[in-house]
Amino acid sequence: MDVRDMSEAAPPVDDDLKLVNRLNESRSPYVRGHMNNPVAWQNWGPEALELAKKSNRLIFISIGYAACHWCHVMERESFENAEVAALLNNNFIPIKIDREERPDVDRIYMNYVQATSGSGGWPLNVFITPDLAPIFGGTYWPGPGSTMAMGEHMGFVGILEKIRDVWKNQRQRCLDSAKDITAQLREFADDGSISRKEGAEREPLDLELLEEAYEHFAAKYDDKFAGFGGAPKFPTPTNLSFLLKLSQYPSAVTDVIGVKECTKAKDMVLATLNAMNRGGIHDQIGNGFARYSVTRDWSLPHFEKMLYDQAQLLPVYLDAYLLTQSSEHLSAVHDIATYLTSPPMHSETGGFFSAEDADSLYRPADKEKREGAFYVWTLREFRTMLGDRDADILARYYGVKDEGNVSPEYDAHDELINQNVLAVSSTPTDLAKEFALSVEEVEKILTSGRQKLLEHRKKERPRPALDDKIVVSWNGLAIGALARVSSALSASDPPKSSVYLAAAEEAASFIKSELYDPTSHTLLRVYREGPGSVQGFADDYAYLISGLLSLYEATFNDTYLRWADDLQKTQIKLFWDTQHLGFFSTPEGQADLIMRLKDGMDNAEPGTNGVSARNLDRLGALLEDEEYVKKARDTTSAFEAEIMQHPFLFPGMMDAIVAGRFGVKHAVATGEGERVEEWVKRWRERPQGVGTVSRVGRGMGEWLRERNSLVKIMDAQKEGVMVCEQGACREELGMDMGSVGEAIKEAEER
Repeated sequence: MDVRDMSEAAPPVDDDLKLVNRLNESRSPYVRGHMNNPVAWQNWGPEALELAKKSNRLIFISIGYAACHWCHVMERESFENAEVAALLNNNFIPIKIDREERPDVDRIYMNYVQATSGSGGWPLNVFITPDLAPIFGGTYWPGPGSTMAMGEHMGFVGILEKIRDVWKNQRQRCLDSAKDITAQLREFADDGSISRKEGAEREPLDLELLEEAYEHFAAKYDDKFAGFGGAPKFPTPTNLSFLLKLSQYPSAVTDVIGVKECTKAKDMVLATLNAMNRGGIHDQIGNGFARYSVTRDWSLPHFEKMLYDQAQLLPVYLDAYLLTQSSEHLSAVHDIATYLTSPPMHSETGGFFSAEDADSLYRPADKEKREGAFYVWTLREFRTMLGDRDADILARYYGVKDEGNVSPEYDAHDELINQNVLAVSSTPTDLAKEFALSVEEVEKILTSGRQKLLEHRKKERPRPALDDKIVVSWNGLAIGALARVSSALSASDPPKSSVYLAAAEEAASFIKSELYDPTSHTLLRVYREGPGSVQGFADDYAYLISGLLSLYEATFNDTYLRWADDLQKTQIKLFWDTQHLGFFSTPEGQADLIMRLKDGMDNAEPGTNGVSARNLDRLGALLEDEEYVKKARDTTSAFEAEIMQHPFLFPGMMDAIVAGRFGVKHAVATGEGERVEEWVKRWRERPQGVGTVSRVGRGMGEWLRERNSLVKIMDAQKEGVMVCEQGACREELGMDMGSVGEAIKEAEER
């Protein structure tokens, strides 16, 4: 769509258009949550966009998600307000969008707001022309009667009036501005990602980029509270995974970065994981982690819990445990895995729901929801439920104070006065000394007290609202995480391993039956009360393929590998940029987008192209498919200029850079016997590297043998392990059982 087609000669704005709220037609919990607003919200789609063109009105889009605290604040202050509703209904086409259903729309306009204001977030509010070009946007704007001081800045009513008047009286200025902005957005989207073309010569990216990325994180590391940077602090698991993996790459990587530096990278991650696990960002009474910490010391979260955070943190804590054998890290693994595989996050149908809200009622009879109400406590409550002695011990352990432990500067709406966010502030050993008890007695009191608090919370407090959408991409992350945990713990904890594996397989089965078309090999993105209408995006394919590959390695069930292969072919067909390489986020020809973007950088969710490059390398090794390997190199090349300039923004690409230098080893376990079983066990108990593993024989691997010519000629009944690379395989099991671990490491480094 070309904004140049519009001019001052365009028809006047239709002031007589009567809109009605249409959100009851949506299945999104977030969108449906606004269907009783006086604002005449429309759903994003052809009908609303055509209405904007016919009426010549600006579109006001408001994008958020069900668990978003500030989205709820803006709804209460503005979208339930009659004055705001009248301004929107009489002058604009107001549209509500769930960012999790339409991340493509969200990202285009988030890029705009970040470029023009220097920051972003949700709710995301943008005024766009009938041809979808943005002219003004921001995040939360205070509504009438808000307690949030604006100083010299306008509130939402003032913004609405100003935009209304500018569109009516200075329309050409708006259109010219929109044209320039859209051109700049396209240039920004292309910057750094058009340095390569199909067939262009390329050299593998240098390993020094890993060193530069490490140095950035080392410089940003918070020595006092762990994590990176100041407040607010986000876990950003992709960064943690990269740093933890540095010591697991081939020794040539260690030579470039330095042994001391690799050790420091690991130590930074372990300290960060410990700080998070003990902090307020972790639900100390229940399970799971909040999205981020408002404070530098991890003590005060925004309380929403997102599926994608749990699914990414789980394998990082697993690798930390496999490296350290720390009981604290293992406890965190079970904590997150339990959260994922239990109500309310685990659907009875098999999929995983999207999020739990930040806000809730403190008591069932209350009328107003408060942020964190489900999670915070007063010292008085501790005493009532636990008795004085035990209350004192648990209060000391969790940092609970009579006046509360939340600073007023972080309590904009006075919702947390005298309240305490639980964070581990002591140790059983120190408490034993302070209260003249044995460590065993203190641990017993802590366990008993925690259980009493949990039972009270379940019984007395309404649980936060659940966003019960099942999103394919996030389910893919969860499937992969649970599969890896199940695999790693299969020998040491078979019962829990079985629970985690069953949940991963059930989710994969649900997606295949409800959101996958076996004829076209395509995905739908969302399920809620039935399959949605939005086609899958590149991240849905990438994250699910990654999850299926981990599920294959946990089960050696060819069905998952074959499905991943089919999905990979579809992702290439629908999203591959044949001109400049890499994967677009959206398929070609979508009429409701002003541009196609590529997702390269890692943020709260991993970059789609980084995940895709790793998938292609894994599939290329497993299937001995050179086309997949070439696509992995091309995917990395598509972002070469950006990676070379800012490698720390692409930690998810670092596996592909290492694979580009050393390839990916494919270990094939064949036959049966004590030695091969021990070899597989050792493989599964190692931290994540860049290698991959398969198994044939004993009813396994028939499809793989047909797909991979090297595996086909192996003796599937003979006990052994063959390590394949660059078209050749060698036997690796000719050693004593005690040296199996060393053999795995040696095989990776060759």
